[in-house]
Amino acid sequence: MQEKEKYMQRVLELAAQGMGKTSPNPMVGCVVVKNGKVISEGFHEQYGGFHAERNALLKCGTEAEGADLYVNLEPCCHQGKTPPCTDIIIEKKIKRVFVGCLDSNPLVAGKGIKILEEHGIEVETGILEKECRALNEVFFHYIETGMPFVAMKYAMTLDGKIACETGDSKWVTGECARNKVQQLRNQYRGIMAGIGTVLADNPMLNCRIPQGRNPIRIICDSQVRIPENSQIVTTAPEQETILAYCQGDSEKIERLKQQGLHMLPVSKNKQGQLNLKELMQKLAEQKIDSILLEGGGTLNASMLSEELVQRVYAFIAPKLVAGATAKSPIEGNGIEKMQDAIKLQNVETMTYGEDICITGRVGEKTCSLEL
Repeated sequence: MQEKEKYMQRVLELAAQGMGKTSPNPMVGCVVVKNGKVISEGFHEQYGGFHAERNALLKCGTEAEGADLYVNLEPCCHQGKTPPCTDIIIEKKIKRVFVGCLDSNPLVAGKGIKILEEHGIEVETGILEKECRALNEVFFHYIETGMPFVAMKYAMTLDGKIACETGDSKWVTGECARNKVQQLRNQYRGIMAGIGTVLADNPMLNCRIPQGRNPIRIICDSQVRIPENSQIVTTAPEQETILAYCQGDSEKIERLKQQGLHMLPVSKNKQGQLNLKELMQKLAEQKIDSILLEGGGTLNASMLSEELVQRVYAFIAPKLVAGATAKSPIEGNGIEKMQDAIKLQNVETMTYGEDICITGRVGEKTCSLEL
């Protein structure tokens, strides 16, 4: 590995420390190098806090003059919650800046690099660009499409069941895999489930790791069937919860509001169901940049059908439960021909105890997924 790639790899390690804390901002790390030695490091620690470059350069005095700066994302050049990073890079008299990838945000988008170059700073881009974009796949999708990045997660047995015919599903996977799911809940800004899951499992949908951050719960409940004594409702004052609905009893809606739920009206689609694209647009407007989809088979199929899923996490347990009517992770009528199946790209396989997890980006569909 060349020297530039070595320092950028360290930048990515630093950036990842902000996972789950910077949304809707990207994860960014920074390394300052002089005479072949790292003199300072920093990363974007939380939304609203200083960006990585400023955190690293504030630790430097005059020693930063003439140094090289490595950062995985183009330095910002606009005033937001914090001052522009280009300002302090210029102020500290950095000689060269090595950038992983350009920022897609229209407020930056090459302007940061142009400002640095206009002040005599040498800039090189594209250092581990693929890895830098992959780390911030949520940010790039959100900025470039204006829609939340959705990761569909499910756990199933080796014969493709998410529960027994009796409905029992505790537990499909072991403790190691379930701990990974808690990390995902900490990583993504929101967590979505359908009313069917709420009625069947009465879940909490919270994050149960030390110093973890609870995701915003999003419940798809077109007819407002949610029980008022469910855990989702009774814990709404402690964990932000959005209930998306089309129509329901006005008195119940008012009671749910009083109990702390954010009631979000959404129109019906042509099938008379919750308009999921409209819902995603409304969630994006609330700066919810990413969602972990923990739906049942019906909601999962609907989200895929609307092309609203970008990544899949499939946890597979080495168990067989059988049952012709046992639930599967994605239902509906499905695709007619295997050659038209939705394919995952950039697939990775990981092991958690006895279970495995297959994850990848959802590729473009070649035909409609019927519901």
